[in-house]
Amino acid sequence: MSEIYEAEGSGLSRVELAYRQLKTNILSNEYPPGFQALEPEIAKKLGVSRTPVREALIRLEAEKLIELIPRRGMRVLPLVPDDIIEINQVLTGLECLAVELLAKKSCGSDVLRPMTDAVQEMELALENDAIEDWAKAEEKFHRLLISLAGNKRLSMLVENVRAQAYRARIITLKLRPKPFSSTSAYRDVFEFIARGDWQAAKSRHYDHRIEIGNILTEVLDRYQLPHL
Repeated sequence: MSEIYEAEGSGLSRVELAYRQLKTNILSNEYPPGFQALEPEIAKKLGVSRTPVREALIRLEAEKLIELIPRRGMRVLPLVPDDIIEINQVLTGLECLAVELLAKKSCGSDVLRPMTDAVQEMELALENDAIEDWAKAEEKFHRLLISLAGNKRLSMLVENVRAQAYRARIITLKLRPKPFSSTSAYRDVFEFIARGDWQAAKSRHYDHRIEIGNILTEVLDRYQLPHL
């Protein structure tokens, strides 16, 4: 709840503040799948009126994170295995396009330095067996990839889809093998991007995304997870 008050001086609208706080609550599982609440309850907790809450909920429904139920407020939507597989397929297409766009820009080492740092952070996290730190560094790599690609509409689409997958990603990460192969793939993708070899970078990232899809399918089948 503190986030919405801390951001008051940021110039963001109350709708944006409510949206960000509610999204954080959902992605962090403070509002787990199946959680229901009425608009007045949410507004009271956030310390805002019902109008910005309503508008924030409409945005979250469009992102497939919740559903709005007449006279029953909102319900946080779970992700079923088919959802997770579809999300990975969509991300594969979008991120491969981002890889191509970024590699074709032939950015200098100063621009790409944060991506180098993210890969190094992943490698260090694996050495220290710190899987949560690895996940943060991987998320940083993905965000940099999309932002540096320079396509605002692509960035909006990816942000929407990745938000849907965030909860499932955190859970499945603990069930899958340690991500040594993923880290190696990110290193390869980055080096191809740095050399401006967009075809090799795109191919390597595509192969990696397919591998991730296969791992997710195996984890979901093995643990027979009904939803996340």
